[in-house]
Amino acid sequence: MSAKTILYVEDNEFNRKIVRDLLKRTSYALIEAQDGEAGVAAALEKRPDLILMDIQLPRISGIEATRRLRAEPATAATPIIALTSFALSGDEQKAKEAGATAYLAKPYSPKELLGLIRTILPEG
Repeated sequence: MSAKTILYVEDNEFNRKIVRDLLKRTSYALIEAQDGEAGVAAALEKRPDLILMDIQLPRISGIEATRRLRAEPATAATPIIALTSFALSGDEQKAKEAGATAYLAKPYSPKELLGLIRTILPEG
C-alpha cells in the first residue's frame, strides 16, 4: 500500500521545513508548492489525499486556491486544512466559505497540526 500524500502550499521556507521535519517521522509523503497557482496545479496533477493550504500566498491567495480546487471534480472532495499566521477575524469564516475542511491558526504546535492531519487522514 502506498503512502498517503499531503500537499503543503506555503511560501515560507521555514514553515515548510517545520512540516517537512514533522512528517519525516510518519508514513505520509509530502509534496510542496510555494504559491497559490502552483498549489492548484500540483493538486490537479498529483491528486494528494490531503492539502495544507496557507491563506496568505503570492499570486493567488489560499482562499482563491481553495475555491478553484473545490470547482474541479478531481479535487472537489479532497480535504483541505487552511492555515494562517494572521488570526484575523473573518479568516476562518472565509476559509470555510471557500470550502476548507478545517482551519488552524499559526502559531500552532506541530503536535496539534499532526493530530488534526491524523484525524482527517489516518495513517496506513
